[in-house]
Amino acid sequence: MGGLGISFSFGCSSGLSKGFGSRLASLTEAVSEASSWIEAGASSGQSGFGWYDLPEQDTSGIEDAARWLSGYEAIIHAGIGGSALGNLMLHQALLPMYFNERPGVPKFYLADNPDPEKTAAILEMARGRKTALIGVSKSGATAETMSQFLWFRSKLEGIADGDILVITDPSGGVFRAYANAGGCRSLEIPPSVGGRFSVLSACGLVTAGALGADIRAVLEGASEMKNFLRGRKSPEDNPALKLAAVSYLHSIDGRPMTVLMPYSSRLETFAEWFAQLWGESVGKDGVGSTPVRALGAIDQHSQVQLYTEGPDDKLYTIIGLDSRGAEVELPEVTDESLSSLSYLSGRKLGEMLGYEAASTASALVKAGRPVVWIELGRLDPRTLGGLIFFYEYTTAAAGRLLRINPFDQPGVEQGKRYTYGMMGREAYKADAEEANELFKKVKSGALKI
Repeated sequence: MGGLGISFSFGCSSGLSKGFGSRLASLTEAVSEASSWIEAGASSGQSGFGWYDLPEQDTSGIEDAARWLSGYEAIIHAGIGGSALGNLMLHQALLPMYFNERPGVPKFYLADNPDPEKTAAILEMARGRKTALIGVSKSGATAETMSQFLWFRSKLEGIADGDILVITDPSGGVFRAYANAGGCRSLEIPPSVGGRFSVLSACGLVTAGALGADIRAVLEGASEMKNFLRGRKSPEDNPALKLAAVSYLHSIDGRPMTVLMPYSSRLETFAEWFAQLWGESVGKDGVGSTPVRALGAIDQHSQVQLYTEGPDDKLYTIIGLDSRGAEVELPEVTDESLSSLSYLSGRKLGEMLGYEAASTASALVKAGRPVVWIELGRLDPRTLGGLIFFYEYTTAAAGRLLRINPFDQPGVEQGKRYTYGMMGREAYKADAEEANELFKKVKSGALKI
Protein backbone atom coordinates (compact mmCIF):
# COMPACT_ATOMS: atom_id res chain seq x y z
CA MET A 1 0.00 0.00 0.00
CA GLY A 2 1.97 2.95 -1.30
CA GLY A 3 3.07 5.38 1.37
CA LEU A 4 1.99 3.29 4.36
CA GLY A 5 4.13 0.34 3.35
CA ILE A 6 1.52 -2.28 4.27
CA SER A 7 0.93 -5.31 2.06
CA PHE A 8 -1.84 -7.91 2.28
CA SER A 9 -1.43 -11.43 0.87
CA PHE A 10 -4.34 -13.85 0.47
CA GLY A 11 -2.68 -16.56 -1.64
CA CYS A 12 -3.14 -19.23 1.05
CA SER A 13 -6.34 -17.92 2.63
CA SER A 14 -8.50 -20.85 1.51
CA GLY A 15 -6.89 -23.71 3.44
CA LEU A 16 -8.57 -26.98 2.51
CA SER A 17 -11.93 -25.38 1.69
CA LYS A 18 -13.28 -26.61 -1.63
CA GLY A 19 -14.21 -24.11 -4.34
CA PHE A 20 -13.13 -21.23 -2.13
CA GLY A 21 -12.22 -18.94 -5.02
CA SER A 22 -15.57 -19.27 -6.77
CA ARG A 23 -17.43 -18.85 -3.48
CA LEU A 24 -15.42 -15.72 -2.75
CA ALA A 25 -16.30 -14.39 -6.20
CA SER A 26 -19.98 -15.07 -5.53
CA LEU A 27 -19.80 -12.63 -2.62
CA THR A 28 -18.78 -9.71 -4.83
CA GLU A 29 -22.22 -8.11 -4.79
CA ALA A 30 -22.66 -8.54 -1.03
CA VAL A 31 -19.17 -7.16 -0.39
CA SER A 32 -19.84 -4.15 -2.60
CA GLU A 33 -23.07 -3.53 -0.71
CA ALA A 34 -21.16 -3.67 2.60
CA SER A 35 -18.80 -0.98 1.35
CA SER A 36 -21.70 1.24 0.27
CA TRP A 37 -23.43 0.61 3.61
CA ILE A 38 -20.37 1.80 5.56
CA GLU A 39 -19.98 4.95 3.50
CA ALA A 40 -23.71 5.76 3.56
CA GLY A 41 -23.95 5.22 7.31
CA ALA A 42 -20.97 7.47 7.93
CA SER A 43 -22.11 10.24 5.59
CA SER A 44 -25.58 10.32 7.17
CA GLY A 45 -24.21 10.35 10.72
CA GLN A 46 -25.90 7.13 11.80
CA SER A 47 -25.14 5.80 15.27
CA GLY A 48 -22.07 3.60 15.37
CA PHE A 49 -20.42 4.96 12.23
CA GLY A 50 -18.56 7.88 13.82
CA TRP A 51 -15.20 6.04 13.74
CA TYR A 52 -15.13 6.58 9.98
CA ASP A 53 -14.69 10.34 10.37
CA LEU A 54 -12.20 10.37 13.25
CA PRO A 55 -9.10 10.57 11.00
CA GLU A 56 -10.16 14.08 9.92
CA GLN A 57 -11.16 15.40 13.37
CA ASP A 58 -9.91 18.65 14.89
CA THR A 59 -7.29 17.59 17.44
CA SER A 60 -6.59 21.00 18.99
CA GLY A 61 -8.47 20.20 22.21
CA ILE A 62 -6.84 16.79 22.51
CA GLU A 63 -3.37 18.23 21.93
CA ASP A 64 -3.98 20.98 24.49
CA ALA A 65 -5.05 18.40 27.10
CA ALA A 66 -2.04 16.24 26.23
CA ARG A 67 0.33 19.17 26.86
CA TRP A 68 -1.37 19.80 30.19
CA LEU A 69 -1.08 16.15 31.21
CA SER A 70 2.59 16.04 30.26
CA GLY A 71 3.32 18.43 33.12
CA TYR A 72 2.29 15.88 35.75
CA GLU A 73 4.52 13.30 37.37
CA ALA A 74 1.90 10.56 37.13
CA ILE A 75 -1.33 9.91 35.24
CA ILE A 76 -4.01 7.51 36.47
CA HIS A 77 -6.48 6.54 33.78
CA ALA A 78 -9.74 4.93 34.94
CA GLY A 79 -11.48 3.11 32.09
CA ILE A 80 -12.24 -0.39 30.84
CA GLY A 81 -12.74 -2.15 27.52
CA GLY A 82 -12.71 0.33 24.66
CA SER A 83 -11.87 3.09 27.12
CA ALA A 84 -8.62 1.36 28.07
CA LEU A 85 -7.33 -1.18 25.54
CA GLY A 86 -6.70 1.46 22.92
CA ASN A 87 -4.43 3.34 25.29
CA LEU A 88 -2.36 0.26 26.02
CA MET A 89 -2.14 -0.56 22.33
CA LEU A 90 -0.98 2.91 21.27
CA HIS A 91 1.50 3.17 24.13
CA GLN A 92 3.08 -0.21 23.49
CA ALA A 93 3.29 0.26 19.74
CA LEU A 94 4.55 3.85 19.64
CA LEU A 95 6.46 4.59 22.84
CA PRO A 96 9.90 3.27 23.78
CA MET A 97 9.97 -0.14 25.43
CA TYR A 98 9.54 0.18 29.21
CA PHE A 99 8.44 3.77 28.73
CA ASN A 100 7.30 4.02 32.34
CA GLU A 101 10.94 3.77 33.41
CA ARG A 102 11.94 6.97 31.59
CA PRO A 103 12.82 10.03 33.72
CA GLY A 104 11.10 13.33 33.05
CA VAL A 105 7.95 11.78 31.57
CA PRO A 106 4.72 11.10 33.48
CA LYS A 107 4.29 7.58 34.85
CA PHE A 108 1.14 6.04 33.40
CA TYR A 109 -1.17 3.73 35.37
CA LEU A 110 -4.29 2.15 33.92
CA ALA A 111 -7.07 1.37 36.38
CA ASP A 112 -9.15 -1.01 34.26
CA ASN A 113 -9.93 -4.26 36.06
CA PRO A 114 -11.57 -3.42 39.42
CA ASP A 115 -9.27 -5.73 41.34
CA PRO A 116 -8.67 -4.15 44.77
CA GLU A 117 -5.06 -5.34 44.85
CA LYS A 118 -4.28 -3.64 41.55
CA THR A 119 -6.20 -0.49 42.47
CA ALA A 120 -4.39 -0.16 45.79
CA ALA A 121 -1.04 -0.82 44.12
CA ILE A 122 -1.61 2.00 41.63
CA LEU A 123 -2.30 4.42 44.45
CA GLU A 124 0.90 3.33 46.17
CA MET A 125 2.92 3.87 42.99
CA ALA A 126 1.47 7.37 42.55
CA ARG A 127 2.05 8.32 46.18
CA GLY A 128 4.21 11.42 46.53
CA ARG A 129 3.84 12.33 42.85
CA LYS A 130 1.83 15.19 41.37
CA THR A 131 -0.93 13.13 39.76
CA ALA A 132 -3.62 13.75 37.17
CA LEU A 133 -6.76 11.59 37.21
CA ILE A 134 -8.59 10.69 34.01
CA GLY A 135 -12.02 9.09 33.92
CA VAL A 136 -13.30 7.69 30.62
CA SER A 137 -16.91 6.58 30.24
CA LYS A 138 -19.32 7.67 27.55
CA SER A 139 -22.35 7.16 29.76
CA GLY A 140 -20.73 7.84 33.11
CA ALA A 141 -22.46 4.67 34.31
CA THR A 142 -19.75 2.04 33.81
CA ALA A 143 -19.52 0.52 37.28
CA GLU A 144 -15.89 -0.63 37.03
CA THR A 145 -14.70 2.79 35.87
CA MET A 146 -16.86 4.94 38.11
CA SER A 147 -16.05 3.00 41.28
CA GLN A 148 -12.31 3.34 40.75
CA PHE A 149 -12.60 6.97 39.66
CA LEU A 150 -14.47 7.82 42.87
CA TRP A 151 -11.91 5.97 44.99
CA PHE A 152 -8.87 7.62 43.44
CA ARG A 153 -10.56 11.01 43.62
CA SER A 154 -11.00 10.54 47.35
CA LYS A 155 -7.57 9.02 48.06
CA LEU A 156 -5.08 10.98 45.96
CA GLU A 157 -3.23 13.51 48.06
CA GLY A 158 -4.03 17.11 47.25
CA ILE A 159 -6.08 16.35 44.15
CA ALA A 160 -8.51 19.05 43.03
CA ASP A 161 -10.96 19.45 40.16
CA GLY A 162 -8.19 21.15 38.23
CA ASP A 163 -6.23 17.88 38.22
CA ILE A 164 -9.07 15.86 36.74
CA LEU A 165 -10.00 15.15 33.12
CA VAL A 166 -13.16 13.32 32.11
CA ILE A 167 -13.73 11.99 28.60
CA THR A 168 -17.41 11.41 28.02
CA ASP A 169 -20.56 12.18 26.03
CA PRO A 170 -20.81 15.83 24.96
CA SER A 171 -24.23 16.44 26.47
CA GLY A 172 -25.48 13.69 28.82
CA GLY A 173 -24.47 11.30 31.57
CA VAL A 174 -22.95 11.52 35.04
CA PHE A 175 -19.46 12.53 33.90
CA ARG A 176 -20.84 15.37 31.77
CA ALA A 177 -22.92 16.64 34.69
CA TYR A 178 -19.84 16.41 36.94
CA ALA A 179 -17.68 18.33 34.45
CA ASN A 180 -20.31 21.03 34.04
CA ALA A 181 -20.74 21.42 37.80
CA GLY A 182 -17.20 21.00 39.08
CA GLY A 183 -15.05 22.79 36.59
CA CYS A 184 -12.75 19.86 35.79
CA ARG A 185 -11.39 19.49 32.29
CA SER A 186 -13.39 17.47 29.78
CA LEU A 187 -13.09 16.05 26.29
CA GLU A 188 -15.84 14.58 24.16
CA ILE A 189 -16.52 11.12 22.81
CA PRO A 190 -18.59 11.72 19.66
CA PRO A 191 -22.10 10.30 20.19
CA SER A 192 -21.83 8.10 17.09
CA VAL A 193 -18.55 6.45 18.20
CA GLY A 194 -18.79 3.24 20.21
CA GLY A 195 -16.24 2.36 22.87
CA ARG A 196 -14.38 -0.36 20.97
CA PHE A 197 -14.12 1.95 17.93
CA SER A 198 -12.93 4.93 19.99
CA VAL A 199 -9.14 4.53 19.99
CA LEU A 200 -8.69 7.31 17.43
CA SER A 201 -10.76 9.71 19.55
CA ALA A 202 -9.69 11.47 22.74
CA CYS A 203 -10.13 8.12 24.54
CA GLY A 204 -6.89 6.78 23.13
CA LEU A 205 -5.06 9.78 21.73
CA VAL A 206 -4.79 12.11 24.72
CA THR A 207 -2.61 9.90 26.93
CA ALA A 208 -0.53 8.74 23.96
CA GLY A 209 0.12 12.38 23.13
CA ALA A 210 0.94 13.23 26.73
CA LEU A 211 3.58 10.50 26.79
CA GLY A 212 5.21 11.59 23.56
CA ALA A 213 3.48 9.79 20.67
CA ASP A 214 2.84 11.67 17.44
CA ILE A 215 -0.95 11.54 17.40
CA ARG A 216 -1.28 13.69 14.30
CA ALA A 217 0.77 11.15 12.36
CA VAL A 218 -1.47 8.35 13.67
CA LEU A 219 -4.51 10.13 12.24
CA GLU A 220 -2.69 10.89 8.99
CA GLY A 221 -2.05 7.18 8.53
CA ALA A 222 -5.67 6.36 9.31
CA SER A 223 -6.79 8.97 6.78
CA GLU A 224 -4.49 7.54 4.12
CA MET A 225 -5.92 4.06 4.67
CA LYS A 226 -9.45 5.46 4.57
CA ASN A 227 -8.77 7.23 1.27
CA PHE A 228 -7.33 4.02 -0.18
CA LEU A 229 -10.32 1.88 0.85
CA ARG A 230 -13.01 4.43 0.04
CA GLY A 231 -14.75 3.74 -3.25
CA ARG A 232 -13.01 0.40 -3.80
CA LYS A 233 -15.95 -1.99 -3.74
CA SER A 234 -14.34 -5.17 -5.05
CA PRO A 235 -12.51 -7.60 -2.74
CA GLU A 236 -9.85 -7.87 -5.42
CA ASP A 237 -8.68 -4.29 -4.86
CA ASN A 238 -9.91 -3.65 -1.31
CA PRO A 239 -8.00 -5.80 1.22
CA ALA A 240 -10.35 -4.91 4.09
CA LEU A 241 -13.35 -6.18 2.15
CA LYS A 242 -11.42 -9.27 1.11
CA LEU A 243 -10.43 -10.10 4.70
CA ALA A 244 -14.06 -9.58 5.77
CA ALA A 245 -15.25 -11.95 3.03
CA VAL A 246 -12.57 -14.56 3.80
CA SER A 247 -13.46 -14.39 7.51
CA TYR A 248 -17.15 -14.76 6.72
CA LEU A 249 -16.64 -17.84 4.54
CA HIS A 250 -14.44 -19.58 7.11
CA SER A 251 -16.89 -18.79 9.91
CA ILE A 252 -19.64 -20.65 8.04
CA ASP A 253 -17.24 -23.43 6.96
CA GLY A 254 -16.68 -24.70 10.50
CA ARG A 255 -13.78 -22.43 11.44
CA PRO A 256 -15.37 -20.37 14.23
CA MET A 257 -12.06 -18.91 15.43
CA THR A 258 -9.76 -16.28 13.97
CA VAL A 259 -6.18 -16.01 15.21
CA LEU A 260 -4.21 -12.76 14.98
CA MET A 261 -0.50 -13.38 15.46
CA PRO A 262 1.85 -10.40 15.08
CA TYR A 263 5.59 -11.01 15.15
CA SER A 264 6.48 -7.93 17.15
CA SER A 265 6.40 -7.37 20.89
CA ARG A 266 5.21 -3.85 20.15
CA LEU A 267 2.03 -5.29 18.63
CA GLU A 268 1.14 -7.69 21.43
CA THR A 269 -1.58 -5.41 22.77
CA PHE A 270 -2.74 -4.66 19.23
CA ALA A 271 -3.90 -8.28 19.12
CA GLU A 272 -5.73 -7.76 22.42
CA TRP A 273 -7.37 -4.59 21.10
CA PHE A 274 -8.43 -6.52 17.99
CA ALA A 275 -9.94 -9.27 20.15
CA GLN A 276 -12.39 -6.84 21.73
CA LEU A 277 -13.12 -5.06 18.46
CA TRP A 278 -13.88 -8.31 16.63
CA GLY A 279 -15.52 -10.32 19.39
CA GLU A 280 -17.90 -7.62 20.59
CA SER A 281 -18.78 -6.55 17.05
CA VAL A 282 -19.44 -9.79 15.16
CA GLY A 283 -20.33 -12.23 17.94
CA LYS A 284 -24.10 -12.11 18.22
CA ASP A 285 -27.30 -13.72 16.98
CA GLY A 286 -25.53 -17.10 17.00
CA VAL A 287 -22.97 -16.12 14.35
CA GLY A 288 -19.43 -14.78 14.25
CA SER A 289 -15.98 -16.11 15.04
CA THR A 290 -14.00 -16.09 18.26
CA PRO A 291 -10.85 -13.92 18.21
CA VAL A 292 -7.68 -15.57 19.53
CA ARG A 293 -4.65 -13.49 20.57
CA ALA A 294 -1.20 -14.87 19.84
CA LEU A 295 2.31 -13.41 19.73
CA GLY A 296 5.23 -14.58 17.64
CA ALA A 297 7.60 -16.08 18.42
CA ILE A 298 6.36 -16.81 21.95
CA ASP A 299 3.30 -18.75 20.84
CA GLN A 300 5.31 -20.94 18.49
CA HIS A 301 6.28 -22.61 21.74
CA SER A 302 2.78 -22.78 23.22
CA GLN A 303 0.08 -22.74 20.51
CA VAL A 304 1.48 -23.70 17.09
CA GLN A 305 1.39 -27.41 17.95
CA LEU A 306 -2.38 -27.04 18.31
CA TYR A 307 -2.62 -24.84 15.24
CA THR A 308 -0.86 -27.28 12.91
CA GLU A 309 -2.05 -30.65 14.24
CA GLY A 310 -5.20 -29.85 16.19
CA PRO A 311 -8.66 -29.32 14.70
CA ASP A 312 -8.93 -27.35 11.47
CA ASP A 313 -11.22 -24.75 13.04
CA LYS A 314 -9.28 -21.48 12.74
CA LEU A 315 -8.35 -18.77 10.26
CA TYR A 316 -4.85 -17.38 10.84
CA THR A 317 -3.62 -13.87 10.17
CA ILE A 318 0.10 -13.33 10.69
CA ILE A 319 1.59 -9.85 10.81
CA GLY A 320 5.24 -9.64 9.84
CA LEU A 321 7.51 -6.62 10.22
CA ASP A 322 10.20 -5.92 7.65
CA SER A 323 12.18 -3.22 9.47
CA ARG A 324 12.46 -2.83 13.24
CA GLY A 325 13.42 0.18 15.30
CA ALA A 326 16.46 -1.55 16.79
CA GLU A 327 18.58 -4.56 15.95
CA VAL A 328 20.69 -6.96 17.99
CA GLU A 329 23.62 -8.69 16.29
CA LEU A 330 24.78 -11.92 17.89
CA PRO A 331 28.44 -12.44 18.81
CA GLU A 332 30.78 -14.91 17.19
CA VAL A 333 30.66 -18.33 18.85
CA THR A 334 34.24 -19.33 19.73
CA ASP A 335 33.73 -21.80 22.59
CA GLU A 336 34.18 -25.36 21.38
CA SER A 337 31.51 -26.51 23.83
CA LEU A 338 29.04 -24.18 22.07
CA SER A 339 30.15 -25.01 18.52
CA SER A 340 26.76 -26.40 17.59
CA LEU A 341 25.48 -22.83 17.93
CA SER A 342 27.99 -21.40 15.46
CA TYR A 343 25.26 -20.99 12.85
CA LEU A 344 24.03 -18.06 14.98
CA SER A 345 27.34 -16.18 14.75
CA GLY A 346 26.85 -12.70 13.35
CA ARG A 347 23.13 -13.21 12.73
CA LYS A 348 20.53 -10.75 13.97
CA LEU A 349 17.56 -11.28 16.28
CA GLY A 350 15.20 -9.31 14.06
CA GLU A 351 16.28 -11.42 11.12
CA MET A 352 15.52 -14.57 13.11
CA LEU A 353 12.11 -13.27 14.18
CA GLY A 354 11.27 -12.58 10.56
CA TYR A 355 12.29 -16.09 9.55
CA GLU A 356 10.19 -17.48 12.40
CA ALA A 357 7.13 -15.62 11.12
CA ALA A 358 7.67 -17.04 7.63
CA SER A 359 8.30 -20.50 9.08
CA THR A 360 5.06 -20.47 11.09
CA ALA A 361 3.08 -19.36 8.04
CA SER A 362 4.71 -22.09 5.96
CA ALA A 363 4.06 -24.79 8.57
CA LEU A 364 0.40 -23.78 8.75
CA VAL A 365 0.06 -23.87 4.97
CA LYS A 366 1.71 -27.30 4.83
CA ALA A 367 -0.91 -28.50 7.34
CA GLY A 368 -3.67 -27.15 5.09
CA ARG A 369 -4.64 -24.29 7.35
CA PRO A 370 -5.92 -20.98 5.92
CA VAL A 371 -3.38 -18.16 6.32
CA VAL A 372 -3.54 -14.44 5.58
CA TRP A 373 -0.20 -12.62 5.61
CA ILE A 374 0.08 -8.91 6.44
CA GLU A 375 3.49 -7.29 6.19
CA LEU A 376 4.44 -3.90 7.59
CA GLY A 377 7.45 -2.20 6.09
CA ARG A 378 7.93 -0.49 9.44
CA LEU A 379 5.94 0.23 12.59
CA ASP A 380 5.52 3.96 13.09
CA PRO A 381 2.58 6.24 13.95
CA ARG A 382 1.32 6.49 10.36
CA THR A 383 1.50 2.75 9.74
CA LEU A 384 -0.24 2.00 13.02
CA GLY A 385 -3.00 4.50 12.26
CA GLY A 386 -3.54 2.83 8.91
CA LEU A 387 -3.65 -0.62 10.46
CA ILE A 388 -6.16 0.52 13.09
CA PHE A 389 -8.51 1.96 10.47
CA PHE A 390 -8.09 -1.14 8.29
CA TYR A 391 -9.29 -3.42 11.07
CA GLU A 392 -12.18 -1.16 12.03
CA TYR A 393 -13.34 -1.14 8.41
CA THR A 394 -12.86 -4.92 8.11
CA THR A 395 -14.87 -5.51 11.27
CA ALA A 396 -17.77 -3.32 10.15
CA ALA A 397 -17.85 -5.02 6.74
CA ALA A 398 -17.74 -8.50 8.33
CA GLY A 399 -20.72 -7.59 10.49
CA ARG A 400 -22.66 -6.50 7.44
CA LEU A 401 -21.91 -9.78 5.63
CA LEU A 402 -23.16 -11.66 8.69
CA ARG A 403 -26.33 -9.53 8.69
CA ILE A 404 -25.85 -8.35 12.25
CA ASN A 405 -25.31 -4.91 13.78
CA PRO A 406 -21.56 -4.63 14.42
CA PHE A 407 -22.02 -1.56 16.61
CA ASP A 408 -24.15 -2.87 19.49
CA GLN A 409 -23.37 -5.30 22.32
CA PRO A 410 -26.59 -6.67 23.82
CA GLY A 411 -24.80 -9.59 25.49
CA VAL A 412 -22.60 -7.20 27.46
CA GLU A 413 -25.58 -5.17 28.63
CA GLN A 414 -27.20 -8.09 30.46
CA GLY A 415 -24.10 -8.63 32.57
CA LYS A 416 -24.04 -4.92 33.38
CA ARG A 417 -27.65 -5.07 34.54
CA TYR A 418 -26.89 -7.99 36.85
CA THR A 419 -23.88 -6.17 38.31
CA TYR A 420 -25.87 -2.97 38.89
CA GLY A 421 -28.52 -4.93 40.73
CA MET A 422 -26.12 -6.97 42.85
CA MET A 423 -24.30 -3.77 43.84
CA GLY A 424 -27.56 -2.33 45.14
CA ARG A 425 -28.78 -0.09 42.33
CA GLU A 426 -32.50 0.12 43.04
CA ALA A 427 -33.77 0.13 39.45
CA TYR A 428 -32.05 -3.21 38.83
CA LYS A 429 -33.34 -5.12 41.84
CA ALA A 430 -35.19 -7.68 39.69
CA ASP A 431 -32.00 -8.30 37.71
CA ALA A 432 -30.12 -9.01 40.94
CA GLU A 433 -32.73 -11.54 42.00
CA GLU A 434 -32.52 -13.28 38.63
CA ALA A 435 -28.72 -13.30 38.70
CA ASN A 436 -28.67 -14.78 42.20
CA GLU A 437 -30.96 -17.60 41.16
CA LEU A 438 -28.88 -18.35 38.07
CA PHE A 439 -25.63 -18.23 40.01
CA LYS A 440 -26.98 -20.82 42.46
CA LYS A 441 -27.15 -23.20 39.51
CA VAL A 442 -23.56 -22.34 38.57
CA LYS A 443 -22.35 -23.27 42.07
CA SER A 444 -24.44 -26.40 42.42
CA GLY A 445 -22.66 -29.75 42.66
CA ALA A 446 -19.43 -28.23 43.97
CA LEU A 447 -16.65 -30.60 45.00
CA LYS A 448 -14.76 -29.23 48.00
CA ILE A 449 -11.25 -30.36 48.88
